[in-house]
Amino acid sequence: MKERLIVWLVPRLIKVVVLFLEKTVRWHTIGSPYSKDDPERYIYAFWHARLLMLTRLSRGGAWHGYMLISSHRDGGFIADTLHLLGIGTVRGSTTRGGARAMLKMLRAVSDEHRHLGITPDGPKGPREVVQKGTVQLAMKTGLPIIPVCYATKRYWRVNSWDRFYIPQPFTSGVFVMGDKIMISADDDLDDALARAQQGMDQAQRLADMYFD
Repeated sequence: MKERLIVWLVPRLIKVVVLFLEKTVRWHTIGSPYSKDDPERYIYAFWHARLLMLTRLSRGGAWHGYMLISSHRDGGFIADTLHLLGIGTVRGSTTRGGARAMLKMLRAVSDEHRHLGITPDGPKGPREVVQKGTVQLAMKTGLPIIPVCYATKRYWRVNSWDRFYIPQPFTSGVFVMGDKIMISADDDLDDALARAQQGMDQAQRLADMYFD
């Protein structure tokens, strides 16, 4: 009974926190914002530590996409929260359920014309290091990767493997939409990884330096 209560309660509490922060943080955007009218589809890439505010990506227009979320218990809380916020998920990772999750995401692109979302360093790191699964997904789908990162003037960092980033309310924040990273099926894997890493690092630098 207690376990079921926790599973039910935690996602709803996270949802309240997300919506509260969306409303109380004064957000700015750098780069091309999400547009529901854009016919092109993308892989939106967020560091695991900067996952909390991903729903703000599409505020003003529903995000027609799926987010890849790990299969472990904490991933279940995240997936349930995203469902409550209207975002579909695919469960799996490069270490657990990877092949099945990859197939589902490929079908989401080919059959449903969906955007995809992924944490390139998830679910266990190394922190802020792009893993090959993200690049392989781009190679197989043909979708450009868009690095996304947010930062706020005041924030908390959790003592976790990813140093999870939580904005403080009633402050200023910025959402950085990085430049498209084009990766084709015949690209060299190491070169593609390096370009994806560079793009993610640049988006994070822009976000973190915005309030300096």
